[in-house]
Amino acid sequence: MPKRAPNPEPLPGPSAQVAGDPAALAAWIVDVCTRPMPGGGPEGERGGERGGERAVARRETGLGFALAGIARAEPSQRADELRAWLAAGKHGEMAFLADQLAPRLDCRAELHGAVSIIMVADVYAGRAGVDGPTQPDTMWDDVSITPSVGQSSQPTTPAPHAPLGRIARYAQRRDYHQTIKRRLHRLADALRAIDRQAQPPVQTRAFADTAPLMEREHATNAGLGWVGKHTLLIHPRVGSGFVLGGILTTLDLPPTRDQPIADACGTCTRCIDACPTGAITPYSLDARRCISYLTIEHRSLIPDDLAPHVGPWVFGCDICQEVCPHNSPRGLMAMPAPTPSAARPHATLPLLEMLGWTDESRSRLGVSAMKRATTSMLRRNALLGLLALLPTLPTADGQALRTRIESIATDDTEDHLVRATARQVLRLAGGQKAT
Repeated sequence: MPKRAPNPEPLPGPSAQVAGDPAALAAWIVDVCTRPMPGGGPEGERGGERGGERAVARRETGLGFALAGIARAEPSQRADELRAWLAAGKHGEMAFLADQLAPRLDCRAELHGAVSIIMVADVYAGRAGVDGPTQPDTMWDDVSITPSVGQSSQPTTPAPHAPLGRIARYAQRRDYHQTIKRRLHRLADALRAIDRQAQPPVQTRAFADTAPLMEREHATNAGLGWVGKHTLLIHPRVGSGFVLGGILTTLDLPPTRDQPIADACGTCTRCIDACPTGAITPYSLDARRCISYLTIEHRSLIPDDLAPHVGPWVFGCDICQEVCPHNSPRGLMAMPAPTPSAARPHATLPLLEMLGWTDESRSRLGVSAMKRATTSMLRRNALLGLLALLPTLPTADGQALRTRIESIATDDTEDHLVRATARQVLRLAGGQKAT
C-alpha cells in the first residue's frame, strides 16, 4: 500500500480588504495558484521546510500551478458540436460522456448557483529539449528476445535491449487527479472561509478530470490557451504538456481575460499528418481511432485495422504533442518547470514481462493514472507492442516470441481479452491462427 500523504495545512486566506473587493480577490486567487510551493512540490509528495521555518514558508507559498485564470460559469458554446460528435459515436465505449451530458452543456448543473469557474494548469513535461522526450525510433534498437522469454510477472528493471512499451508522459508521474485536487481543496477551503456568515454560504466544487465538465472550453475562456487542431489545449509559452483542474464557485469573480488567447495553429497540420491511425481532423478527434483511447478506455479487442498501428504504446500516446511546433524549444523563454510530481518512475515498461503480469504486478505501479487500465488491458497493449516487433526479429528470436504468444493464445485458463489479442497478433503477423 502506498504511504498516505499527511493532511495539508490550511492555505492562509486573503485579507479582509482583498476578500471584500472582487477584482482584488480574483487577482489573489491567480497569484496564490501560480506561486511556488514549499520544497517545490505538491503536498505529501516532497518534503518542505522544517520547524519554525516551515510555518513561515507556508504563509508565503502558493499552490504551484503553471497557469491560472477565471471565467464565468456559463453554458457551453459548443453544445451542438458535442451532440453531433456523440451522435456519430466518436466517443467509442465511453458511454459516460453521453450519460452525463447536462453538466457538460452547462457547468452550473454541477453546482447550483455557480457564478465563476477557476481553472488551473499543472505542467507535467517541459518543451522538447527541456526534459528530453523519449524518441520513438529508439524503442526497438538492438532487441534480443531469446534470453528474455521467461514469464516474470513483476515490474522490474528491464534487461538491456529488452523491448519496451511507452507510457504517455502525463501518466509517468504520480496520479494527477490526486495531486491537483489536493491543492485545489486547500484553495476551496480558503474561499469558503472568507465569510462564514454569508447567506447563502460560499459553495465550491473542485475537480481535476473528475467531473463531467468541458474543461478545455472553460480553460480557454479563462485565458489558459487555445484548443489546437489535435483538440488539446495549447498555451503560447508553456505548450501543451499540462493537465487541467478547477473550482466551480458561487463567488462572483471578474474574468481574468476579456478575450481568449488567439488560435495560433495557422496552416500547420503536423499533428494530423503524424497520427498513425488517422484519428485527427482539424479541431476534432475520433476517439475510436485514437491510440490513447484504445489503450486506456477501450475495454475490448482492438479492431484489426487499428491494432498494427498501436505500436509500442502501452498506455496513452504523445505523438501529436511531440510533433507540435508549440512544444519545441523556444530559446531562452522563461517557462514553468514540471512539478516534482512529474518525476518518471515508469517512463517505459518491459513488454515481455507485461505478458505475465497479474493484478499484484499492476498494483506495484503505485499511485498512478495507469490504474485506469485493467491488468488484462495492459497485457493486451503489450501484445500489440510486440506485434510491431515480430517481423523485424531474427529467426530464432522471432520463433521464441511467437511460441510465447502461442502459449497465451491456446491457454483456456487465460483471460478472454488477452487470449483473443494473442490470437489476433499471430494472425496479423502471418502466423498460424489459433483455434
